[in-house]
Amino acid sequence: MRESAAVRYGIWVLCPALGALVLWGLTSIAAWVADLRWFPFQGVFELVASIPSPYRVLGALTLGVVLGLALAFLWAVDMLSVTVSPTEVVLQRDDKRQSFTSVRSAYVDGKHLVLLDSSDAELAREPSDLAAADLQAAFSAHGYSWLSADPFTDSYRMWVDHAPDLPAEVNSLLRERLAAVRKSSDDVGLLSAELRKHGVYVRDVKKRQYWRT
Repeated sequence: MRESAAVRYGIWVLCPALGALVLWGLTSIAAWVADLRWFPFQGVFELVASIPSPYRVLGALTLGVVLGLALAFLWAVDMLSVTVSPTEVVLQRDDKRQSFTSVRSAYVDGKHLVLLDSSDAELAREPSDLAAADLQAAFSAHGYSWLSADPFTDSYRMWVDHAPDLPAEVNSLLRERLAAVRKSSDDVGLLSAELRKHGVYVRDVKKRQYWRT
């Protein structure tokens, strides 16, 4: 299961088109903005306004398309695909493949797909834009329990540095993870996986970490 063909292929058209439109719009008002002395980046707008019109427009359209294609590539790489069978659930994002054979139940928590085993230990929590209804249909069809919401909402506690209920090593991992969350770093997933090895499961709410065991 993955994003619809309209999304997967549409981004390669929509993103470049939007990029070209935005940069064309900026070049069309460059001279006007350059006269607003209070506006930031005056040097950039003055430089753009000084370029002769045909070249300015062509350059803006070309750069917009390139930036749009770069955005589409990053979007495509970040898409999650989910393969569900009676014995295995596979999550794949770009070239990162995760296989789980002990899944008992699943649910969507905000923008995350969460997998649990028979002891309610969290196996995975992956960002996903896949429709909850489609995920529910796929998991239910293969005999997995689909939960309508996070069954442990009341079990989570907000993490504070040096939390007395947690070992020093776990607090250190949570400290690193929080920094990664605030930087939107790719290390968030790696640190979350490391915390799961210690039996600690984390969810984020407005850049704050909440944990349970």
